[in-house]
Amino acid sequence: MTILKVGISSRALFDMNESHKVFKEKGIEKYAKFQKKHEKNILEKGVAFPLVEKLLSMNSKKEKIVEVILLSRNSSDTGLRIFNSIEKYQLEITRAVFSGGESPFPYVDALDIDLFLSADVEDVKKAIKTNIAAAHIFTSKVNFSERKELRIAFDADAVIFSDESEVMYKKKGLKKYLVEEGQSEEPITPGPFNGFLKKLNFIQSNFPVDDCPIRIALVTARAAPAHKRVIKTLRKEKIRIDETFFLGGLAKGKFLKGFNADIFFDDLTENCAEATSHVSTGHVPYGINNT
Repeated sequence: MTILKVGISSRALFDMNESHKVFKEKGIEKYAKFQKKHEKNILEKGVAFPLVEKLLSMNSKKEKIVEVILLSRNSSDTGLRIFNSIEKYQLEITRAVFSGGESPFPYVDALDIDLFLSADVEDVKKAIKTNIAAAHIFTSKVNFSERKELRIAFDADAVIFSDESEVMYKKKGLKKYLVEEGQSEEPITPGPFNGFLKKLNFIQSNFPVDDCPIRIALVTARAAPAHKRVIKTLRKEKIRIDETFFLGGLAKGKFLKGFNADIFFDDLTENCAEATSHVSTGHVPYGINNT
């Protein structure tokens, strides 16, 4: 089976807001002393922890479906606290890059990462530019789903799909956009998370539909008649979506909470800011809305 590879930063995996504050306010030396002093103090779970935990739980002794790799700006010395926490939570993470203050991004491609999650937006932007699914994790609030299975929600345009429809809407206005989208028979070109979604679909295909450990939702501001092109594109590309929300501009947060999403990916910062009050959220800095 093809292995899904997820690269994650320490600040996305664990709540490191306290130590990061020390780094920002007092510098690297004070930060290093702080981490060493507290290296036996286990870090609290961070925004992306449930995603990682549930992905790794799909592995069995016989078969490895998912690999999670830690990518951290810490040195191996200051990173010992992170690995102590990984061990305490019994996470099957054995590979790590500690880049000692430099960006770990150059190693993302070398590790053949399918999804990169980081609290550093510049690293995320670099990954997006090299066609790697990546998101800037909002670390201000942690929300955990009560569901056993992994639940992931995606925006449509500029996440699963490219931003071509968004560009048309900006240039031609709402009326022409609705007419052209409603009539179009052309599939929407893939976006930055298209490949990652298809790998999730591949994992889903190995489980019974009524006992699948992954459930996927599409949560989009589109409404009729612009919904047609989305459905036709999903059909054409044989992409599986379990729940679909065509919200016509309604706020997404409460719907995501109802879905019990472990994480939600959107390209609009205002959507992310609203959603993060309800579910863990990753901003995808891609497309016309982020230029």
